[in-house]
Amino acid sequence: MDVYLPIANLSVNGLVIVALGAVTGVLSGMFGVGGGFLTTPLLIFYGVPPTVAAASAASQVTGASVSGAFAHARRGGIDYQLGAVMVAGGTIGTGIGALLFRLLQALGQIDTVINILYVVLLGSIGGLMAHESIGALRAQRSGTQVPARKRRHHPLVASLPMRWRFYRSGLYISPFAPLLLGMGTGIITMLMGIGGGFILVPAMLYILGMSASVVIGTSLFQILFVTMVTTMMHALTTKAVDIVLAGLLLVGSVSGAQIGAQFAQKARPEKLRLVLATIVLLVAFRMALGLGYRPSEIYSVVPL
Repeated sequence: MDVYLPIANLSVNGLVIVALGAVTGVLSGMFGVGGGFLTTPLLIFYGVPPTVAAASAASQVTGASVSGAFAHARRGGIDYQLGAVMVAGGTIGTGIGALLFRLLQALGQIDTVINILYVVLLGSIGGLMAHESIGALRAQRSGTQVPARKRRHHPLVASLPMRWRFYRSGLYISPFAPLLLGMGTGIITMLMGIGGGFILVPAMLYILGMSASVVIGTSLFQILFVTMVTTMMHALTTKAVDIVLAGLLLVGSVSGAQIGAQFAQKARPEKLRLVLATIVLLVAFRMALGLGYRPSEIYSVVPL
């Protein structure tokens, strides 16, 4: 089933795009990530221009986050107070990211920067996640008890002024910490078309010291609103959002997120982290190959 994408200016198989949306939706519900970290690279591999892939994937992440957030909200897994602070920071970060996006577009370097960001971020975070999950699985097989990590925020967070109580997360920290975290996520979302969940979830656990029971739901809550703002910002400034592409991705992602949320309650967390780390590292490796590999024909003419 061939479908024409007007902004990307190419024809694609609609069923393939829907299936891609379903896969990223499952990841959203399972891990609390928007799935954009996988959607954008796969769209680029499929032949969609990086600018269109990043802008359109952000709108798809919104749909996946809506479905996943509702699933976690039903079991009380969202800290709305802390999430609102991160949404405010994400909105500010989106504006900063829009300026950077337009600047890089004017310099003709946006495609290269998107690819490099993916390699650096996915490679580093995937490596850390894989190291932690493999260590936990080895300890379980050998029968040794893994010492429980003390849930405490980072010393830099403790040094920030003004402290609020975030009762649902069990935190007493400065609101500037989640605000700055949200800003960073907003910038990355605008540049890369990702929800930022693969950065948010570990940061909320290890930097903010949040309770694990509300991390995934709160991450999806923040991603939902930040990607909405990102999509509107792209539509108004870069004009790179392909509504046909985004619609096909949404069809698959909304249903996939519900499946992922159910599966996350049954699977072991260590195995889930290892699966996610493997996917992240494979995508980073493929992106790195694309940066360094020189095709046999640098220029080619494709008949219409």
